[in-house]
Amino acid sequence: MTGEDKDILSILQRNSEKGFRLLMGKYQEPIYWHIRRLVVSHDDAQDATQETFVRVFRNLGQVKKKDSFAAWIYRIATNEAFRILDARKAETMDLDASQENIKSLMADEYVDYSDLETVRLQEAILSLPPKQQLAFNLRYYDELGYEDIAGIIGATAASAKANYHIAKEKIIAYMNNHSE
Repeated sequence: MTGEDKDILSILQRNSEKGFRLLMGKYQEPIYWHIRRLVVSHDDAQDATQETFVRVFRNLGQVKKKDSFAAWIYRIATNEAFRILDARKAETMDLDASQENIKSLMADEYVDYSDLETVRLQEAILSLPPKQQLAFNLRYYDELGYEDIAGIIGATAASAKANYHIAKEKIIAYMNNHSE
């Protein structure tokens, strides 16, 4: 746990309102984008982000001093994202969900997806199995270490590293096969 995270936890214990503002200030945006990369939809990402912080606040007593606070928050956020994805799967059993996700992503007014390379990268990431997708997103976008990634995806650091490198190779192959 970083010194800053310890400070946030300490302030949360003394003054929950101030501590929660500090927590949100540090983690709200990165958690939103972590979830957004998984669920694609802005509205779903907002809902899951809000629920993540509700759960974080309710479960602060479960944080262990030796654990990474950031990894703990990301694990909760990941579970929220998967809860939404599972609910969406139950709503529709689309055989080509990744293509629908890309169409939804491209129609989203919150992000400019006029860059075809960006769209192809998102297609490649969405085509990965969940653990590879998570490992890639957490390492590439969130710049987390393999120990933290392992804690989030429920694996060893070596497995997290392997998932990241396999994902990276699949993305490179996808991008090479889908370039114009």
